[in-house]
Amino acid sequence: MRYSFALGDQPSPWLLGMREGLDAVMRRNGHELQEGSPVGADLVFHAVAAERPRPFRRQAKATFVVGLAEGPRPSADPLGQLYPILVRSLSNLLIYGGREPSGERWAYMVTPELGRYAIHAPSETLWFDEVYRRLAPLATSHLVIDNQFDEDLEPELWQGTRVTDQMREAARVLDSWNLFPAPYPIAEILGPDDYRHLRHVFGIGGLSYGNLSARHDRHRFWMSASGVDKGKIGTVSRDILLVKGYDPSIRAMRISVAPGSHPLRVSVDAVEHWGIYEAHPEIGAMIHIHAWVDGIPSTSVNYPCGTVEMGQAMTELLNQDPHPERTIIGLKNHGITATGPDFPDILARLEGRVRPTVPMS
Repeated sequence: MRYSFALGDQPSPWLLGMREGLDAVMRRNGHELQEGSPVGADLVFHAVAAERPRPFRRQAKATFVVGLAEGPRPSADPLGQLYPILVRSLSNLLIYGGREPSGERWAYMVTPELGRYAIHAPSETLWFDEVYRRLAPLATSHLVIDNQFDEDLEPELWQGTRVTDQMREAARVLDSWNLFPAPYPIAEILGPDDYRHLRHVFGIGGLSYGNLSARHDRHRFWMSASGVDKGKIGTVSRDILLVKGYDPSIRAMRISVAPGSHPLRVSVDAVEHWGIYEAHPEIGAMIHIHAWVDGIPSTSVNYPCGTVEMGQAMTELLNQDPHPERTIIGLKNHGITATGPDFPDILARLEGRVRPTVPMS
């Protein structure tokens, strides 16, 4: 993996120290520094001003951007103070930190899934090793964000099916349980230019947590779109999309839509659900929410949404489950995915068991 730094013309001593430490730990772990322009790098460390964060303008959707912001230590609610910086800088991960008067380095790492971790270590070298341990699974995974839309949806499916009707009803139920949080009004946080850039790069209209999918046939499944109000999903070939596969040659999900439609991008988790449906034909539907159920098995690494690695980790958990067709698995520091024959079955097993706070570790 090639990495680069975009620290501006006059980086602070803290940023220069971060560059030195991050460069050393990246090299120790076999990554290659891209000299000069950061354009084209797989991973970019991008300095942002906490009070006026500006995004790094990606040239490729798969570029992973780590925002680096310096400031005073947050008070009672670090996530509430730092999450808007992450969103406004359009970063995949934010490292916000500084130094104590004693010289000790401190930082918080913040993820789009509302993860927030304080970095602790007894020495400078070990501190950067801990940063890398947290960073590597996120930055080195393979994100599948593109869609290839084919206007080949059968006419009898243009208005949907009984399954898509059930999806709409299940979404309304989950919304009534307040399980589709949108913690920050992204259109209000971002200026018009940055909001347009977000829509262009990620193909979404905002942050909307959770998704639903259901099998249509052996190799195709219906799934909710990204960035829509899940409590009000409606139109087939726009809010509800028929996924027919993953094309590794272009790292894109293939979607069947009706001619002349205007589809949104399918949920970023589509590649994960595709892998699970292919590996487990007995599974009929899935619900993913950023919430938790106690006593469930969980993945050991917090891979980002929409990565091949997350799908592989989820499939491995399901492979170990005696009843993968009716189970609930945890995604570390992220949420849960519940499987079942259909949405009513899943909802019946979730009701009364879900708690909104995901444990962080």
